Amino acid sequence: MKHIVMMGIAALMLNSCYDLTPINYAEINPSIFPKSEKDLQALVMSCYYPLRGSWWDGINTTSEKGQMYVNDCCTEILTGKFDVQLLCSDMSYNEMSTGITWFYYKREEPYGYINKISRCTLVADEIANSTMTEAQKNRYMAEVRCARAFMSFILYDMFGPLVIAPLEVLKNPLDEKPLPRLSNDEMVKFIEDDLLFAAEHLPMPKAAEYGRFSAGFANMLLIRLYLHETVNDKHYYNLVDSLAREMMKPAWGYSLVSSYPSLFEAKGQTADNPEYIFVVPCSYEGYSQNQWHMMVMPPNIDGPVKGWQTIQSTWYFYDSFETADTRKTYLIDNYTDDKGHLVNRSDPGATMDLGPIPQKYAMDAGVAANNGYSDLDIVLYRYADVLLSLSEAIVMKPGGSLTQEAVDLMNTIRRRAGLTDKLLTDFPTTEAFIDQLLVERSHEFWCESGQYRADLIRFDKLYDRVMLLNNNVAPYASKEKYLFPLPLSVIVDGKGLVLQNPGYSN
Repeated sequence: MKHIVMMGIAALMLNSCYDLTPINYAEINPSIFPKSEKDLQALVMSCYYPLRGSWWDGINTTSEKGQMYVNDCCTEILTGKFDVQLLCSDMSYNEMSTGITWFYYKREEPYGYINKISRCTLVADEIANSTMTEAQKNRYMAEVRCARAFMSFILYDMFGPLVIAPLEVLKNPLDEKPLPRLSNDEMVKFIEDDLLFAAEHLPMPKAAEYGRFSAGFANMLLIRLYLHETVNDKHYYNLVDSLAREMMKPAWGYSLVSSYPSLFEAKGQTADNPEYIFVVPCSYEGYSQNQWHMMVMPPNIDGPVKGWQTIQSTWYFYDSFETADTRKTYLIDNYTDDKGHLVNRSDPGATMDLGPIPQKYAMDAGVAANNGYSDLDIVLYRYADVLLSLSEAIVMKPGGSLTQEAVDLMNTIRRRAGLTDKLLTDFPTTEAFIDQLLVERSHEFWCESGQYRADLIRFDKLYDRVMLLNNNVAPYASKEKYLFPLPLSVIVDGKGLVLQNPGYSN
């Protein structure tokens, strides 16, 4: 049943969007298109399109062109010997690193993602000016604004405040008008306003179609946005506390499943899984694809999938797990190669020298016969994040403190992983608790939404972690590089109004 729903959504997304991709939405003639609610539905689905998994132009692709891959490579979770994975692992990326800067924008296809925000703005205008009822407008507008906020937040987290074109500029594309980046406060308000509207008008999780946005997802993104902003203002933790407690109420229907590995196995990927907040539906035939197995599996493995192994995990990450932790089930520390030789940490060859195989998802034997694609859906956000976010907020909010409730929330996550409880007395300081919380976050969400980079930045630990992982030999690493650089084309096109992030050259 899950795959029928998944394939239907994928087909709707891509069949309705594929032909729309080349359209300049600023030049839509309202007398021709859209005319019907079906036309508007197609436009709404086009806003999902860049958020899917696709090597060519899907920001959640499980490949080197996906945001998770790039963000987790900045941490101990992933590492590599070449290309963007190496640049991220030792913070040697700069304004010429097109494998990173393209996420924001590039001048040739597929153009990057900043313009996808403008597409959502134009679609929202079409909805506002349609003849649908107010209730219909709100429902479709909520999806569009959630898509816009999701894309905006991903790029904001990576690059800092964005250049956001207002509607009047988008409607006059031939009038050249350079725009500055929004201020930090303006950027946060832009994303927050969209998510608050989406949370009010999107369906509750149980009423939402599998793979489409829900009010719960909008709230989850708000939690992540507010956590992001606690670097500047600890009062945001109060909002995290309130939202997390709201989402724990029975009306939302969320709960942890009993088995962590099942979340990444076909048997657990069902439309009624109570832990999923948002997943990207994938299928062999669909335009949304999970190609993670090909990314991580060695080319010489004696198994059903011989991959490209573009990426490894680190032994530092592997060693941070307790022995019984079920969250490392698919963090593979040995395999037999096609010559019958055991490859492991003691005899790693060129495939386990940096670390274990971050398989993450159960082996899908169908990958080999389906162009390297898996039938497993890409998991992005889960209810476990709500619990760990609340645990952090209790301790870190103004007037907060290390309490038994905060430890209990952490222990709820640990017990599901097969681990013993931590005691309040195990944490003599707040910093000790936060260190353990970050460990739990890395173990719980590795290779999902790429959020662990932001978690380390939130506590000013990313630079130190990069240096540790590189044995203090990372000459280009700097705390100024917590944000990725903007592409030079954006600086040039900004005509002095767009300034490069600190730590890079204009």
